[in-house]
Amino acid sequence: MNFKCISLLFVAFVGMLSACDSSGKKDNDWALAQIPVIDEVGHTKLPDEIAPVEAPFETIEFKKPVFPADTVVLQLSNNQINTVAINSAISALSQQGGGTVIIPEGEWLTGRVELKSNINLQIPAGSILRFSGWVKDFQPSVFTRIEGVEVMSLGACIYANNQKNIAVTGSGNLIGPTGGDIRDRIDRSGVIENVILADTPIDERMYDGSQESGTIFAPMFISPINCENVYIEGVSLENTAFWNVVPIYCDGVIIRGIHVNSVGVPRGDGIDIESSRNVLIEYSTLSCGDDCFTMKAGRGEDGLRVNRPTENVVVRYCLAREGHGAITCGSETAGMIRNLYVHDCVFEDTGVGIRFKTRRPRGGGGENLIYERIRMNLKNTAFRWDMLGGKMYVGELADRLPVRDVNDLTPKYKNIQAKDILIENCSNFVRVNGIPESPLEDLSIENVEVKNCKTLFYAHDLVNASFRNMRIGSNDSVVGLLDARNVQFDNIRFNTAAPVVLDVQGDLSDSILIEECINVENQLWTRAE
Repeated sequence: MNFKCISLLFVAFVGMLSACDSSGKKDNDWALAQIPVIDEVGHTKLPDEIAPVEAPFETIEFKKPVFPADTVVLQLSNNQINTVAINSAISALSQQGGGTVIIPEGEWLTGRVELKSNINLQIPAGSILRFSGWVKDFQPSVFTRIEGVEVMSLGACIYANNQKNIAVTGSGNLIGPTGGDIRDRIDRSGVIENVILADTPIDERMYDGSQESGTIFAPMFISPINCENVYIEGVSLENTAFWNVVPIYCDGVIIRGIHVNSVGVPRGDGIDIESSRNVLIEYSTLSCGDDCFTMKAGRGEDGLRVNRPTENVVVRYCLAREGHGAITCGSETAGMIRNLYVHDCVFEDTGVGIRFKTRRPRGGGGENLIYERIRMNLKNTAFRWDMLGGKMYVGELADRLPVRDVNDLTPKYKNIQAKDILIENCSNFVRVNGIPESPLEDLSIENVEVKNCKTLFYAHDLVNASFRNMRIGSNDSVVGLLDARNVQFDNIRFNTAAPVVLDVQGDLSDSILIEECINVENQLWTRAE
C-alpha cells in the first residue's frame, strides 16, 4: 500500500471537512423524488401500448406483433390430457399461415405445448392450463439449454425451436407440473459441469428420463430457443418445476405484464434472459424461489463454445418481491452480458437488490450495465458482487488467493453505473468480492439515499470506482477496502452512531480519495497492522 500517497490525500481531506459543499443536494433530492413507488409498477399497471424505449445504447423498435385474423377456439376434454389436441391445432394453423389459438374457459390438463411460427397462444381470463407432472408427457427429448449448458431434455411446458413471430398472451393462469414423477426424478447429483462433460456431443447429452430409473433436467415453464420476435403478455405463472420464462438464443423478445409466483421452488428463477438480444421486459411482478430478473450467457467451456451474448436488454416499471436477487447478472456469464438498462423499478422485500455473480471457471463477464431510478426495501445487500462463489461449485478456485493466471475462463465485470437509487432498508449497502487477477473495474454509484443499513461497505479487488452524492444512515461506521485502487468517495453524508472509519488494507491498495464528506473525523483513516 502506498501510505505516503494516502497521507497526502488525508491532509487535503482534513482541510475540507468544515466546508462540505451542499450545492448538489437539491438536484439529488429532485432525482430521488422521481423514483417510482410500489403502486406505480408491476403487472397491475400494464398500459395497453408499448411506450418508446429510451436507452443509453441502440435498440430496436419494440412493438406488439400482428397475427393473421384466423382464430381457433379449442374444444378440450375434462377427462383426458389435451396435449395432442392443442399441438395439432397449433401446427395446422401455422401451416395455414398463422393466427390465434384460444384456450377456452375452464381448467385443462396438458403435456408439453410446442409453439409454431405466426401463432398466438391465448389464455384468456377464466382459463387455467395445468401441466402434467409426468415425464412421459414431455417426451421425446428436445434441444435446450440447462444452467448454461446445451442438452437434450424435456424442454419446457411451452416450448419452441427455430420459430418466428410467436406469442403467449391473455390474463389466464398457467400452473406448472403437479403430482407425477417429474420432481422426484430431477437430477440432483451436483454441479452440471460434473454431470455433462464439455467434450460430450450434444446428441449424446440425453436427459429425458427415457429409462425408468433415468434422471431428468426439469422442464422450464416458457422457453423458446433460436426464435425471432417472441411476445409474452399478461399471463400468470405458478408452481414451476425450474426456471419460469427463459428465452434462449432469441432475437426480439417482449415480456410485459406477467405475474410469476415460484416462492418455495428451488432454483425457481422468474425471468432468465439466456444469450438473447434486443429484449424488453416491462410492468411485470415476480415473486420467486431464486433470482427474479436474471441475465445469463452460458456456462464455462460449453458457454465459450457457443459464445453468444445477452445484449441490448431493457427492464422497466417492474416489481420484484420475494427472491434471492431482484436483478441479477450471472452466474452463467461465458458469452458476455452487455448493454443492460434497468430503470424505474421497485424491489420490495427481496433478498439482494442489484446482484452480480460469476466464478473463475465461468468465462465472459458483464459490461455496460446501467441502473437508474430504483427503490429498494431489502432483506440483504443492496449492491452485491459475488465473483468467487463457493467450493461446492468450483472447489479451490473459490479461494481468493493465490492469484491465478488469466485464461479464457477468467470472467470480467466492468463499466457498471447506478444512479438515483433509494434504499429504504438493507443489511449491507455495498459488498464486492472481486477476483484478484480480474478485479471489478469502472464502477460508478451516485445520487443514493440509504435510510437504514446494518453494515456500510466492504470491497476487495476493486479498481476505478466512484461513489458520490449520497446520504447514508447506519449503525455501522466502517468502510473496508482490500487491494482497492483509484477509489473516490465524494460528497457522502453519513448518519452513523460513530465517526466513519476507513479501513484500507492490502499491498495493492492505492489512490483512495475522500472529498467533501461530513460526519467523518480523523478516525476515518486507520491501517490494519
